[in-house]
Parts: sequence; structure tokens; C-alpha cells
Amino acid sequence: MDFENECCFGRVGVGLSGLKSATSEMLDRCPPTPDNFSQIKPRHTVKDANGDSPKHSAIMKDLSLKQRFDRDGYLLDLPLLTHSQVNHARLAYERLEAETIRRNPKGRITNAHHNDPEFWNLATGHHVMELVETLIGPNIVLLSTGFFAKAPNTDEKFVAWHQDTTYWGLEPPFAVTVWIAIDDSTIENGCMRVIPGSHHKGLLPHGTSDREGNVLGQNQEIDPSLFDSNTAVDFVLKAGRSSVHHGLLIHGSNPNCSSRRRVGMTARFCTPDVKPVKDGPYPFVDRALLVHGEDRFDHFDYAPTPAFATS
Repeated sequence: MDFENECCFGRVGVGLSGLKSATSEMLDRCPPTPDNFSQIKPRHTVKDANGDSPKHSAIMKDLSLKQRFDRDGYLLDLPLLTHSQVNHARLAYERLEAETIRRNPKGRITNAHHNDPEFWNLATGHHVMELVETLIGPNIVLLSTGFFAKAPNTDEKFVAWHQDTTYWGLEPPFAVTVWIAIDDSTIENGCMRVIPGSHHKGLLPHGTSDREGNVLGQNQEIDPSLFDSNTAVDFVLKAGRSSVHHGLLIHGSNPNCSSRRRVGMTARFCTPDVKPVKDGPYPFVDRALLVHGEDRFDHFDYAPTPAFATS
């Protein structure tokens, strides 16, 4: 399969113990609520996993998390999966990978959460929703899910510095990605690296990389003169730990020079006020789903919620 394989995942999680309770706020990029907002009937509403309307949690509403995220553009080393859940997720990934290889050895595995309860459950689990709600508020759109897999000893393959929402067809270009380590993610096996605070720079021009081995689809890369790569932070994660990064955060990764595979699950979210761009060089192509809260904007043509998610 491709060096950076994308597939979907979903919902298993455990509580983030030790996090203090506080009220979550919308990110600064979200528009202010109009005075009569509470009187507007939502076009779409999603209840939580217990069948109740979404509520503020006493576990994940840690204002310091949001403050750090807004400042730095990322959060690192958050506990999410138990050891047994990691093993289960790993087996599920390997099952899907084997099925895909049988169909097409070079096939890309994308958005299986639309069809597979396991992947749906991992992406939309209670504790993932709590974390995302803490950062962007209670109204949450799931854009896509995926896996990023680096095979061992792929010394020539790397991911150049880039910003995700340059290519996702969103206006404004706002989204957050939850990244869950299914395998240990280390410097040796090519963990993700980020430039702290670089999301404040806005969208930067992406040129063409002059280094061979860039796995990004268009060989794109941000000009290194536009930021200081010496400030890069390595996203070292034990399996079951997670990170979150802003869609405008500059990030990339080095080759996997180790004898160990590196697999991580991603789930990408935005808020309903964001508009999908339907034309231009990078139109929105994902099948979005409202997975928490309400949509009072009606910008997205939502895909049908899977039957297994509503039963």
C-alpha cells in the first residue's frame, strides 16, 4: 500500500483523568452569536451517545487546554485508549488493510466510518467528542477519518512542511485533527513534527519540494524561509496517546528509519459555520456528518448517518 495510507477510524476512549473542569468556548475564528441566536430553530440536531442533548462534561472542560491550543495550535500526549483498546484498534486496522490489499495492492483506505461500526465508534466516541468540544464548542462536524501508516525502513520517504486546510476546501480554512497513536510514534520511526504557533500566520503559499521522497500528493512544501524549523516539536506518542492540531499549523514528518511500523488514526472536525468550497483548485470532497450538537447554518450537504449509528 501507499507509504502514507489513509483510512478511517472511530470511537473507543477512556476518560482523561486529572483534567480540571471549566466552561468550553468557541475558537476565536467562529463568528459571534447573534442576539436572537437561541430563537433560531436548528436545521440539524444530534444527540449524544446516551440519547440526551449534548451537555458540558465535568471531565474534559479544561480551559487551560483550549488556551494552550489557541496559543500553540496543538495539544500533545493526551491519554485516550486503554491497552486493550489499542490492541483492538490495531487488529481492526490490520483487518481493513488486508482487505484493501486484496482488492488493490496500492489502494487507499478512506472514510470507512461510513460503513463500518468499529471505525465509526472510534471517531465519534464520547471522549473524542469531549476533547473536540472543549476546543471548538458543542457543534461538531466530522469531515473525514484516516490512518497514516509508515512502513519500517522507508528511509527515502518523508512528509514536507505543509498546512492541512490549504487543500481541504473550507472557508474559513478552519479544522482540527485528532491524531491517535495506534503504534508508538517516535523520532526514529518518523513521528509528526509541528511548528508551534504557526497557525497564526494564516494560509501560506505552498511551492514544490526540491527534495526527493516527499509523499504529499502534489510534492508541495512551504518555503522554509517563512518559518523557523529550529522550533519544531516532535510529536512523540506512546500507543493509545493522542494529539490535536489546528488545520493551519505547519507540520510534516521525517522518514521512518527504524525497524518498526508507525500507524496513527486521524479524525478531522470543524464547526457548522465553516463553508465547504465547491469550486476552485481545491474543492471540498469529503462526506461530512454532524456528529454532535446543532447546525444553524446549513452550509453542508450531510451524508446520511449510518444506520448502525442510530439504532
